[in-house]
Amino acid sequence: MSILWEKSETWRWLVRRTRDSKPFFLAFATLCGVVPGVIGYGVMQLTNSRNPHLEARLRENARPESLMMGKVNQERLAEYLGELQRKEDTNDRYVAALRGETLTRTPYQRIQPVPKQNAEKKNNSNEKA
Repeated sequence: MSILWEKSETWRWLVRRTRDSKPFFLAFATLCGVVPGVIGYGVMQLTNSRNPHLEARLRENARPESLMMGKVNQERLAEYLGELQRKEDTNDRYVAALRGETLTRTPYQRIQPVPKQNAEKKNNSNEKA
């Protein structure tokens, strides 16, 4: 920043104005936030295609793995939302996620319980011995 301060008169003027005038600072900060947001929104609108023919063609040409993963994700989401609706305890999901695991389940039934911390430590010490 010191290079800008030493070499650029415009930069020094901008810094002085934002330091001395609160309305100018607020206008400048708003401009710095709104302009990139408007540009980003415009780019997203221009590049987003809602053409039903294009979407149908892309779905026809989809690989079987992609279709299978889409179906699996849809089933997992439906199961999770169902558990939330029924107000079931889902803390074991978070515990497993923190350990880098994914719980596999059949609908409405938990397949694997969350192991106790003490049991895990004993198993690890038995494996090492």
